[in-house]
Amino acid sequence: MPLRHDRGRCPEGGGDPPAPLDDQAPALRRFLLDWWQIHGRHGIPWKLKPAGLPPADGEPLDPYGIWVAEVMLQQTRLAVVLPYWHRWMAAFPDLPALASAGEHEVLLRWQGLGYYARARRLHHGARLLWARAKAGVGDPWPRDLEGWQLLPGIGRSTAASIVSSAFDQPAALLDGNALRVLARLTAHPVPPQRTLAGFWRLSEALLDRRRPRAFNQALMDLGATLCTPRSPACGSCPWSRCCAAYAAGHPARYPLKDQSRPIPFQVIGVGVVLDDSGRVLIDQRLPEGLLGGLWEFPGGKQEPGESIENTIRRELREELAIEAEVGEELVVVEHAYSHKRLRFVVHLCRWLSGEPQPLASQQVRWVMPADLDAYPFPAANARIIEALRRRPDADGSIPHRHPGENRAAA
Repeated sequence: MPLRHDRGRCPEGGGDPPAPLDDQAPALRRFLLDWWQIHGRHGIPWKLKPAGLPPADGEPLDPYGIWVAEVMLQQTRLAVVLPYWHRWMAAFPDLPALASAGEHEVLLRWQGLGYYARARRLHHGARLLWARAKAGVGDPWPRDLEGWQLLPGIGRSTAASIVSSAFDQPAALLDGNALRVLARLTAHPVPPQRTLAGFWRLSEALLDRRRPRAFNQALMDLGATLCTPRSPACGSCPWSRCCAAYAAGHPARYPLKDQSRPIPFQVIGVGVVLDDSGRVLIDQRLPEGLLGGLWEFPGGKQEPGESIENTIRRELREELAIEAEVGEELVVVEHAYSHKRLRFVVHLCRWLSGEPQPLASQQVRWVMPADLDAYPFPAANARIIEALRRRPDADGSIPHRHPGENRAAA
């Protein structure tokens, strides 16, 4: 039976998001939770008890799996995260397992999720929490927002989602789904990022403090399943008659956005350097930035007026102190990040001289192409590896010399 809404008791649009919603909030909570009870996403594994049953109100859940999931969900959708979360939990089932793991293994398990700084922060946070547990301070898991926000990579909304999900604590959140729902509910007339403090007040005012875990999940589910960015299903929404954007007739217009800046485009020359044994040279990025700690094929940005072959030669000298013959093009890979677009122009190269040195990386290594799966690479490198393995002489059938041989005598 469709829910009935009292339009006279719904928030009005315009101005800053209204914080005092004492009159409207009880109805909005009831409408949302009634809808969620039937239509919510109740099968999310980290929101269930070990036997697969939902927790009762106030019943705690294991915070470890929730914490891992919340970090994975930063910048990534639930459908993408689910298989990664299951694989991660199989490899690192608890806090001591993650804390004792090496960074190489952690990044390998994260490979494909992107934004690898999240994995490094999660790993570092696990070591901090496990050190606290071994120091005898008791339960290592924080019960408040402040304690979680002391961990690397945990902001206010992520901390709120963890404490409400794990401990049913009354902490308001403001993830992307919630922010979109609230911006539409109030038909907010400016981009939300300009007035985030007001949206935090609105989220706190709406929070059901008797059932914070259920309410926060319901708010996120509403944004993920009905109040979607491009095609909101307003006819099925429990807040539609209360929604100022729906009343205005243009719900998809909200939230308003600032004019986006042009995304920079760069061409990257990449050298797949082979030695005379058929091994390929890879290097490990410095432990910083989005891709820190990952392995890659050496290369760099093409300078104005520079041929791609000269780019690769220059980068190999500057990054690895080696000389190489730049051969045929292997593959061209287009890859887009949130802040830039890249075109990787990849050439096969033959190592000529110089002992590879990690001048701009942590370490370098010669690896057989068949063994590259043992190293965590950025997503764009998957097509390079595939093209390398498909080349006609990938089986090493061409005679080669070992790099340690005296090349002058050859």
